[in-house]
Amino acid sequence: MRIYLDHNATTPLAPSVADAMAQAMREDFGNPSSVHYFGQRAKRRVDDARSAVAALLGGTPAEVVFTSGGTEADNLALRGAAEARAASGRRHLIASAVEHEAVLNTLKALTRLGWRTTLLPVDASGIVSPAALADVIDDETAVVSVMHANNEIGTLQPVTDLAAIAHEHGALFHTDAVQSTGKLSIDLSALGVDLLSLSGHKFNGPKGVGALWIRRGVRLSAIQTGGRHERNRRAGTENVPALAGLGVAADLASRTLSEHASRFATLRDRLEAGILSGVSGAVVNGDCARRVPNTSNISFDGIEAESLLIALDLEGIAVSTGSACSSGTLEPSHVLRAMGLPHQRVQSSIRFSLGAGNTVEQIDRVIIELPAIVRRLRDLTRASGRSAAAGMAAARRDA
Repeated sequence: MRIYLDHNATTPLAPSVADAMAQAMREDFGNPSSVHYFGQRAKRRVDDARSAVAALLGGTPAEVVFTSGGTEADNLALRGAAEARAASGRRHLIASAVEHEAVLNTLKALTRLGWRTTLLPVDASGIVSPAALADVIDDETAVVSVMHANNEIGTLQPVTDLAAIAHEHGALFHTDAVQSTGKLSIDLSALGVDLLSLSGHKFNGPKGVGALWIRRGVRLSAIQTGGRHERNRRAGTENVPALAGLGVAADLASRTLSEHASRFATLRDRLEAGILSGVSGAVVNGDCARRVPNTSNISFDGIEAESLLIALDLEGIAVSTGSACSSGTLEPSHVLRAMGLPHQRVQSSIRFSLGAGNTVEQIDRVIIELPAIVRRLRDLTRASGRSAAAGMAAARRDA
């Protein structure tokens, strides 16, 4: 039995999503911009998806712009708003230090083009203080971007309070809600944001499709030019099958959100309690109260996270060491570093992220298997350390 606990990286397609996409590929091949029957049939698919995404967020269809995913949505929000507001002298951008690379690297690119940028610090739980924003925002600030839920530790930010401060200074507020959409109920009016990004494959939809919600009246410059698609905000013929899947996934999330959120939290708490009681030197990272219900980030003293990840995978258990978009890099987590955690704790952290397919039996198997795996890795680490120390001592004697 293989157990998948990496749903923050991506989620499996819901069967109804796959069925909708297959049907759209077979039957709705028309161009949604065409006025004939085939085009209008495809357009209906796009319109239905837009309505479903709007309903999931509590917005209106006219406020939803489709993108190729969360990264493009973040780029459109930041680059589009920055360019639209530059002429007014607002050339200052603010984000938190724990944002996804889609935001952080976009800010770096805009810095090279002349924008001034500021990164907000976080506390030991990974939370941005509204006071920290109040200290650095000014009349030149165009956009403040702080994610709703962190992808690595699940921590929820005080978005409503932060957005209010941004608006007091005439700045727009963007939130990357890729990790919270479909896991938490989102009330746009309560959040008070101007721009919100989401990605379909994080809530059992297809990869390569997402959306940016843009509050009515907010001006953005298009970052992709061409035709007049998406109300002149995102040129290019729509990916009808992917949008059909996104619409079904959004509708499914709307109907199952409350049930899934409660079940995820129960399974996560069971997993954490079992790990913390069965493995010495294990500690949860982030805020244990203010977080999405499916995510747990745990450090295991005395071992390297990559070794634990591989060992778990060999036992059929899939987890991650953080953001999938940062995999392959040897750099430690920028999120955990920003929280001020010690280097060893950063290097030994594992992310467990649950989804609709996980069961109590799977969680219990992880709780049973993990202690022995950790003990074995710690023994190997200690043995390796003793061998290295002996070698160094011998070298000194020979010298």
